[in-house]
Amino acid sequence: MAKVLTLLGIESSCDDSAAALVCLDGERGEVLSSIVMGQEELHAAFGGVVPEIAARAHAEKLDLAVEAALAEAGLRLAEVDGIAVTAGPGLIGGVLSGVMLAKGLAAATGKPLVGVNHLAGHALTPRLTDGLAFPYLMLLVSGGHCQFLVVRSATEFSRLGGTIDDAPGEAFDKAARLLGLPQPGGPAVEAAAATGDAARFSLPRPLLDRPGCDMSFSGLKTALLRARDRLVEAQGGLTAQDVADLSAGFQTAVAEILSAKATRALRLYMEEAPAAPALAVAGGVAANGAIRSALEEAAAQAGARFAAPPLKLCTDNAAMIAYAGALRLSLGLTDDLTLSARPRWPLDEGAAPMIGSGKKGAKA
Repeated sequence: MAKVLTLLGIESSCDDSAAALVCLDGERGEVLSSIVMGQEELHAAFGGVVPEIAARAHAEKLDLAVEAALAEAGLRLAEVDGIAVTAGPGLIGGVLSGVMLAKGLAAATGKPLVGVNHLAGHALTPRLTDGLAFPYLMLLVSGGHCQFLVVRSATEFSRLGGTIDDAPGEAFDKAARLLGLPQPGGPAVEAAAATGDAARFSLPRPLLDRPGCDMSFSGLKTALLRARDRLVEAQGGLTAQDVADLSAGFQTAVAEILSAKATRALRLYMEEAPAAPALAVAGGVAANGAIRSALEEAAAQAGARFAAPPLKLCTDNAAMIAYAGALRLSLGLTDDLTLSARPRWPLDEGAAPMIGSGKKGAKA
């Protein structure tokens, strides 16, 4: 019988200082606590995450997050079976803050240290929340990454495609800035789009005319900029309806790109004849209602189950890191105190490098 494992997870790859406790009992994982300390107010004036500010905040908050997670779970550090930490990819200062804290805790307690790929945390979350059977198709879609992966096991991932430039979340943030909307851009654009006419402006759907599952969002952002500038030149500014219509057009374009590429990825995945076919999605952009509906429809048409973890486990959190770390520890995979922070760390080491990885977090 497999040993029940309880792991402390630490996550600091971008602008959330997070700690969590997760218990793994065989195939079943249970979140005992999850603490996320955001930094939105620190970065609000800059229109995006400032790496130096983020790293400094992690150094100040991570130990507090660990204390809070242990208290919420009703556990002492001596009672955990290991310490899992995001070792990459991400903003190197933030990743380093988490790795150094985890090393210190492991050295002080003698507990096993487990370095976790941040993307593996996202990719394995549907196993934690929905019990999906391997292999399943995963779309990671957030501010720093966007890729389709076939998740074959806790340690094996095959990339079918990804963004060659901006990630969708990054594109939403830039779109919001272009339209004078607040950050984070995703929720702001979605709210504005609710009263907009998506058909008013003709915006492109890049790469849909090419085979494969790779995506591009940079050209869509540029097209939005030009449409905005034409309006400003013609009428001296933007009306509230202009902003709503531009937001709706942009959101619809992103949803259609992701849906079309998901259909292609599902076709490739279904050729493997999985016993329990499923499409899962994680990342902050998965919270967008239009995008989620489009992906649900793509999964239904392919005859696959659709799964999306709760938003608090879709966005960056430490529960996913603790769970992924517990799976690795159950396989006997641990690290020593030479574990290093990595700004780039592809899940599928055998896949060709993507042209770009996004500028918000460099996670892809």
